[in-house]
Amino acid sequence: MFLTVFGKPRYLGLVSEAGIPVLVPGEPVVVETSRGEEVAKVAGEISGEQADFYVRSNEEGSKEGVQNGEPGLQTVSFVRQATDRDLLLDGENRSLEEGVLYKSRQLLGEHHLAMKIVDVEYLLDRKKLFFYFTSEQRVDFRAYVRDLAREFKTRIELRQIGVRDESKVVKGIAPCGRPCCCSYWLHAFMPIGIKMVKEQNLALNPSKISGLCGRLMCCMSYEHNVYRELWKKLPNPGSKIKGPRGNFLMMGVDIKEGSVLLRSPDGTHFSVEVDSFEEFKEKVLAGEDGMIPNSRPNGNRKKSSSNDLPPPVEIPPVRDAGGKDTKADGPSVDRVLKKEPSSGLETGAKKNPRRRKKKKKPIGVESVQSPVVKDKQESPEKKSSDTTKKKRRRRSNRKKPVSSEGGDS
Repeated sequence: MFLTVFGKPRYLGLVSEAGIPVLVPGEPVVVETSRGEEVAKVAGEISGEQADFYVRSNEEGSKEGVQNGEPGLQTVSFVRQATDRDLLLDGENRSLEEGVLYKSRQLLGEHHLAMKIVDVEYLLDRKKLFFYFTSEQRVDFRAYVRDLAREFKTRIELRQIGVRDESKVVKGIAPCGRPCCCSYWLHAFMPIGIKMVKEQNLALNPSKISGLCGRLMCCMSYEHNVYRELWKKLPNPGSKIKGPRGNFLMMGVDIKEGSVLLRSPDGTHFSVEVDSFEEFKEKVLAGEDGMIPNSRPNGNRKKSSSNDLPPPVEIPPVRDAGGKDTKADGPSVDRVLKKEPSSGLETGAKKNPRRRKKKKKPIGVESVQSPVVKDKQESPEKKSSDTTKKKRRRRSNRKKPVSSEGGDS
């Protein structure tokens, strides 16, 4: 039984016919698939157990992929070993696909459809032309297909693919500097979650953990099983151990040393072996002091405290003309901390914008005045005497009238 790879989406084909010649890995062959005759590449000879593994992994893998298309793994029929004519015709098809892709995108702009043409693919006999596109919503492309068939004079089939399959078809260089895994050896996409990133002590930075497709990189699942086995004996990452002396925070794990990284309440980082973690936890809960068994310091990072502040600067005394020491000008410390007599506000404290509302006096209740206010209140007799004096002054200030005869009135 041989495993072959064909098509731009890298479909897998199993060849298990009798009388097949010995095939070399990497050799081109012509196979009959569900799409038609096409050139495939031999991946190698596999056993029955390996074939079952590929079938199982294809079923358990992510459902994301080519929609309404062929399955990722299928049984194909061996036609012949690829001849020079087959290879020449296949090379001509690859060169024609560049012009077809450019023309198809021009036609797509005329229809104003919310879709993106990723790539095109001719079969060996050019009886079919496949278009792979991505779209976030359902698209009615019936009129667009008619224009494509009129333009290229062949049978047109459109296949919608996901963003991960777009990187698989287009190919490219991953952030690690090597070609994308999905473009040359990965045959199925595994579901990847943010929990895998947290368990492997990786930074939650989207630019560092995302691939060309914008999703989490597939390599996050390669070492996840090792980290998962280590975390089985430990609490969840980021959990705290609360004790009388403070809280100890779990920062992560060290696979090479087989230890867990912790941070003490005073900011010190250290590591404890996984086998001694339960003993360490009991000591923290009991509030015991002393060195923890099988612990290693991992750098001292202490928080800044008031004791770390620089010493106060002494102000030199000011000497007058006679050479005597005088106090330096400026507000004293007591005056800064207390109320300023000029402004009436405390230095360093914010003024409260809310003012207390005066309480309304209840109706029918007489208010009792303080003795200070009562002394200041004037009596009604004094008020009347003051009023009489004012009236007399007004009358005396009036001018006497002068008669028209010139005599006194």
